[in-house]
Amino acid sequence: MTLVKLDIHAVRNIQQETIIPDPTINLFYGENGSGKSAIIEAIFILGRAKSFRSATIRPVINFIHDKLIVSAQIVQHTDPIIQIGIQLDYKNFICRINQKTTQKRSDLAYALPLQIIHPKSYELLDAGPQQRREFLDWGVFNYNKAFLPAWRNFKKALIQRNVLLKSKQLQHINVWDKELVYYGTIVNSLRQNYLLKFTPVFIDIVKQFFNFTDIDITLSSGWDTSLQFQQILINDLSKDLNYGFTHSGPHRGDFNLLISNRVARNFVSRGQLKLLVLSLKLAQMRLLYNESNISGCFLIDDFAAELDVYNRAKLLQYLSTMGCQVFITATEISQFGDLTNIEKYKMFHVEHGKIKQA
Repeated sequence: MTLVKLDIHAVRNIQQETIIPDPTINLFYGENGSGKSAIIEAIFILGRAKSFRSATIRPVINFIHDKLIVSAQIVQHTDPIIQIGIQLDYKNFICRINQKTTQKRSDLAYALPLQIIHPKSYELLDAGPQQRREFLDWGVFNYNKAFLPAWRNFKKALIQRNVLLKSKQLQHINVWDKELVYYGTIVNSLRQNYLLKFTPVFIDIVKQFFNFTDIDITLSSGWDTSLQFQQILINDLSKDLNYGFTHSGPHRGDFNLLISNRVARNFVSRGQLKLLVLSLKLAQMRLLYNESNISGCFLIDDFAAELDVYNRAKLLQYLSTMGCQVFITATEISQFGDLTNIEKYKMFHVEHGKIKQA
């Protein structure tokens, strides 16, 4: 997957800009507030229909406009060019893929698979389990098409069960318990299968940055798997009724990154945590390519804030061999380091929302 043309309209301080990126590495530099991060944000919006910098879209839309538009031409190997675009206003979004309108965010995600590293990425391992579930499920979503319908059906059953718990009306709870168990077991199994494929790829990438020898990733299913999920729901019923929601299931799942059988986030440094998160996201893109021959898009915002000079050089060299398209920002050209060993790249200067190839 390669962006061959990117059009950005009304994203932060970018009024209207068009970029013809390189199929490999693209470097953007400029002062703080120049619009560099807005470029990364625009690409992220195109693939996820949301911002990574703001919980709502309102601050992302340029203040003199009432909507933003991001569109692109994408090629995947020898396939015809795919046209994708998204328009977001304060309430709605419109997405078009090859002139066909869709309201499914999943269609965007399949059309433009991407991962991002930004100054708060360390929270993937350092914060609560929701971000880790989302990270894991993005990988499973792209790895196995059976995941999305199973997850949607599980969520539907979960919502209905919680409604019954809150209203104390249990005459139909067994019906939704069966649905919850059936689809929840599928979701959990798909997560487990994905981690079996993912973990060795991750360990191989970690070796690029660390000398750790005993690394593993373990899945927490969201319930005590020594018992059947159905039995857990029965055992938890009094507690669930008391609180009005379902305590156990894959919606409470998590994963742990272990180094020498210790949870990594409990003892590694902040710098090491960032490198581990970087390795996790690189591994997802690598596995996607290995299994589906799909080369995704990798975004890095504020290069120097994430890595020291030594690891920046190692990362750039690794990215140049991955076969994915990369977009990286920094405040100065020097922060990209020595580029003499990078065969192909484009450099862009960003100033006051204007983007020019350097």
